Amino acid sequence: MALVASVTPWLARPADVVDRELVDGARESLLKAVTAVNRRAADGDRDAFYAQQLLLSRSYELVTQLPPDAVTAEGSVVVHEMTRLLEEATVAAEERHVDPALLAAAPTEPKAFLSWLREYAKGHRAYKHPYYAEFIRHQATRADLRKYVIQESVVDGRFDDLLAMMQVGTTGAAKMEIAGNYWDEMGNGKPEEVHTHLFNKIYDVFAISSEDLRRELTAEALLSGNLAVLLCRYRRYYPEAIGFLGMTEWFAPDRFVHVVHGWERLGLPEVGITYHKLHITIDSQHAAGWFHNVVVPAADSAFMREGMARGALWRLNSSARYLDERLARTAAAAS
Repeated sequence: MALVASVTPWLARPADVVDRELVDGARESLLKAVTAVNRRAADGDRDAFYAQQLLLSRSYELVTQLPPDAVTAEGSVVVHEMTRLLEEATVAAEERHVDPALLAAAPTEPKAFLSWLREYAKGHRAYKHPYYAEFIRHQATRADLRKYVIQESVVDGRFDDLLAMMQVGTTGAAKMEIAGNYWDEMGNGKPEEVHTHLFNKIYDVFAISSEDLRRELTAEALLSGNLAVLLCRYRRYYPEAIGFLGMTEWFAPDRFVHVVHGWERLGLPEVGITYHKLHITIDSQHAAGWFHNVVVPAADSAFMREGMARGALWRLNSSARYLDERLARTAAAAS
């Protein structure tokens, strides 16, 4: 955390100032410190993992949020070098959870590939995870749902921006599918129905502040958000973004049914659950369109098949670890 505390002030300074002052020994010391955190995180140090993902999240704020003024480190060479070290370590960590033999076993025929991917996902522990099917549905308290919403904000709270980033450079049916998905996220042109606006209503119910969002995110939640930004931001990861977001949308309806049940069981205000109710139907449609208009046409290419499968596995594996962590934390709090 000392590294995060020392770097964060630099992110709010002009890029030219950062690069002018962090030179020679100072730059080398910073990059060595980041490398050391990455190494400790890879060795299983949970504090280092949290620092790694928190620092990457802070770096991504430079490209996912509008600054209050023109003072920002966006464009800094040193910040870019730091970010790339964090990204490379994050990708390497996810790859360690992927069995190369599984990727090699994927069918080459596009529709068979889609069926294979869906069947594998159904057998994964992230599918119908007990955190949703049992805890959220039957046991979660108001405080538990508040914590849940904060963790989910890293993806649900900016899904429209993720779509906007990933569609750059696409054409044809894929671009139209992403565009239709994005327009739904925009409330089909009705400001009061924009999905991020509806999601933010949940913050009002629980009095969640921006500081709460920054302070209470766990390492696994930060990772989920960072992976989404990483894959959607870079064009070379477009195949992985397809798989990652496809799994996200496909799993959402089943998960949100449990959230709605838990919400209504607690008698919480109706205005806070509109987002989840809406996505039970919309994400079912989005997932079907995504699979058939984005995944299947792209699956003619071996490069795209491998990337889409990898992105789906990253989503499944990271989601399972995140939900395992949430379940373990609730059990520890109850004991």
